[in-house]
Amino acid sequence: MADKPYRPATLLVHQGRDRDPATGASTVPIYQASTYHHAGGASAQYDYARSGNPSREQVEEAIALLEGGVRGFAYASGMAAIGSALSLLKSGDHLVASAALYGGSWRFITGVLPQQGITVSLVDTTDTRAVETAITPQTRALFLETPSNPLFQVTDLRAMVAIARQKNLITLLDNTFMTPLMQRPLDLGIDISIHSATKFLGGHSDILAGLVATADTGLGKRLKYFQNAFGAVLSPFDSFLLSRGIKTLKVRLEAAQATAQQLAERLASHPAVARVWFPGLADFPGRALHFSQASGAGAVLSFELQEDAQVARLLNAVELPIIAPSLGGVETILTHCWSMSHAAIPIEDKLRQGISKKLLRISVGLEDIEDLWEDLERGLS
Repeated sequence: MADKPYRPATLLVHQGRDRDPATGASTVPIYQASTYHHAGGASAQYDYARSGNPSREQVEEAIALLEGGVRGFAYASGMAAIGSALSLLKSGDHLVASAALYGGSWRFITGVLPQQGITVSLVDTTDTRAVETAITPQTRALFLETPSNPLFQVTDLRAMVAIARQKNLITLLDNTFMTPLMQRPLDLGIDISIHSATKFLGGHSDILAGLVATADTGLGKRLKYFQNAFGAVLSPFDSFLLSRGIKTLKVRLEAAQATAQQLAERLASHPAVARVWFPGLADFPGRALHFSQASGAGAVLSFELQEDAQVARLLNAVELPIIAPSLGGVETILTHCWSMSHAAIPIEDKLRQGISKKLLRISVGLEDIEDLWEDLERGLS
């Protein structure tokens, strides 16, 4: 599969391995084994499940193939993927990261990395001059997120790659919102693409998983070393569920994106809504840049209500959306960013980023648009 130029829909369905080589089964079995027999005492391809498992390798090959990389890695959660990718840094190093990050990423980068002797500068990565100014002789990497969660700030990935190559920095991008179907950062020169596969790739709100892909063989070896040493790997059963979820990504994401477009347009004209953030809107500030590096707007949008009191009324009135700090499922998920997805960020930093108590994020699912709109409109009214 990897050597043939198949289009995305075909790659999603067949991935790297589309059948079991031993039996011809239409899916790779769940190899629920912790260790493997060493015939005659000699190790073979598999020796211990932390180091390698056929079920996990299937999905690791899939993400490398989908991202256009040479190595892929599967982890027990999206944050395990982010933490493992940042293991490329060592004590004394400096990281430049986007100031607009998912709350869990912010917590790890600002709370855990400094304890490991790694200094961090949070900057507006939409401003290339600010990024260049933040770089020091100790800087070793740029950590990016575009479009950012939850206010959809769009970072110019080509500009970031140009800066990184000039300064010999590693570039890491959280590609969860767009997935490899709509944004392929490795093609743009990004070194490492990261996913919370709990979200759109898994797609059914039933697993925790993280994925990393790289097109750099040397970085791949270093990532593999840490994955094996640290051991935060994805289980065989969750690997099976993730592989199954990836197969339907195209039809799920495209359907959800179409609904998100209609929903964004309707919310933008509703009197209870002050503002909507969604790359598909004609007046979205970063629209041209976003579509120069991505092929779709995605299925997540954010909106701010006119009044604080409307938030509680809406959250109590809606029946269809799950109210939760997640996204990417077949069901619509409504998130109060202040208290859920970005709760880990201090109040002053949230306000500085433009995250208010009136801000809500919607990950659009596969419900009928009219049912979803009637439910939301009742809450807004």
